[in-house]
Amino acid sequence: MKSKEKTKRSAEMIPVRRGQSYEIRIERLGTSGEGVGRYENFTVFIPQALPNERVLTVIEEVKKTYARGRIQKILQESPARVTPLCEIYDECGGCQLQHLSYEEQLHAKRAQVVDALTHIGKLPQILVNETLRADAPWNYRNKMQFPIGLHKGRLIVGCFAQGSHRIINTENCHIQRSANNELANTVREVAEKLHISVYNEDTHKGILRHIVGRVGRGNELMAVIVTATKQLPHAKDFVRLLRERLPHLVSVHQNIQTYRNNVIMGRDTELLWGRPTILDTLGRLNFHISPRSFFQVNTRQAERLYEQALAYADLHGTETVIDAYCGTGTITLFLAQKARKVYGIEIVQPAILDARKNARDNHVKNAEFIVGDATAVMPALYKQGIRPDVVVVDPPRAGCTEIVLRTFANMKPQRIVYVSCNPATLARDLAILKDLGYITQEVQPVDLFPQTSHVENVALLMRKSI
Repeated sequence: MKSKEKTKRSAEMIPVRRGQSYEIRIERLGTSGEGVGRYENFTVFIPQALPNERVLTVIEEVKKTYARGRIQKILQESPARVTPLCEIYDECGGCQLQHLSYEEQLHAKRAQVVDALTHIGKLPQILVNETLRADAPWNYRNKMQFPIGLHKGRLIVGCFAQGSHRIINTENCHIQRSANNELANTVREVAEKLHISVYNEDTHKGILRHIVGRVGRGNELMAVIVTATKQLPHAKDFVRLLRERLPHLVSVHQNIQTYRNNVIMGRDTELLWGRPTILDTLGRLNFHISPRSFFQVNTRQAERLYEQALAYADLHGTETVIDAYCGTGTITLFLAQKARKVYGIEIVQPAILDARKNARDNHVKNAEFIVGDATAVMPALYKQGIRPDVVVVDPPRAGCTEIVLRTFANMKPQRIVYVSCNPATLARDLAILKDLGYITQEVQPVDLFPQTSHVENVALLMRKSI
């Protein structure tokens, strides 16, 4: 009885009601690019609202500590508000910030990092530089992953609507490279012409699931047709028609994804025509890109990110460096240009095989790649007498476990360079490293994903003097 009374009292204290309208002033942007405001000190998240705007908001969802709403009317508009370039922007979930001027996007991303360091890491004193801008904030993505579906009997290819699996037919995605847009439109046309069925998530029937496009150096184009079946009907005709319509096409693969899940690509990939990989360039280094290999989606900004990591590493040719979470070795090979020796560690074996091939192709002989968990590999290297001067880490969005961070600290490098795609987990890990004797000197945000709420960061940490 007391529990019900407590719940009732709690609900009565919430000042907003679903379906009702309220005037709210927006204070800041949230981590997903939505406006964050308060009504009678109760937090309300409002997509496409901007800081310093007053908006009339219809509440659509109410939770114990926050609510979500949508803009009914903008009562006071921010001078930073711009007209989105994309005609499907209001529906699409791919971009979150097209309605904000690019200069303000950069400021907002820096503010997101400062906020995370202050409130999550309790590190308000850390210097956060201005976000490193992109020269080309449009048509930068070298990788496309578009779902294929049906709408009113017509085959559609495009982006998912925000927060759903409803596909929005997309003919010109303004953040994709033009070759990827051409591929999506051609696949739509060819699949309809050949009457190839579309996969249905509910019935688990049909064939076509996704089209993945990758654009490399010289606009070389790779197409990966993801199917729910081992056989692709009319495969030869599919390839022929793609080749006739896409002059930059050099590689066509079929990837087989039979599982009932949301993972885009399966384990098995078959080359249908052309080259097994395409080439792209970062700085002076060339990289072979296969259908499933990791490569940053914004090539030019990835160069700047890695150049920043290299600058923070401050190498003079005598250092030993460990690159944990090395993936396919992109950062490792950048570091190897100025270090005496670099060890790349990665738990995913196919990534290490790609890294070794990339090292051979670039004639890099001072990089060694090791398959394994960093928490096991690094102590083993230490026992062998290897003492890193610098540790570089670029973990997934979840960041590092405390065991991994302790492993870094136990090897006593002078510097740690932390590359992160998630300000929240970066702030958490920098706080842990502080307790382990490493002081963050500064953080450099880099805008790898213009028009979206995402921001990449590079942090420099120095070992505390004893």
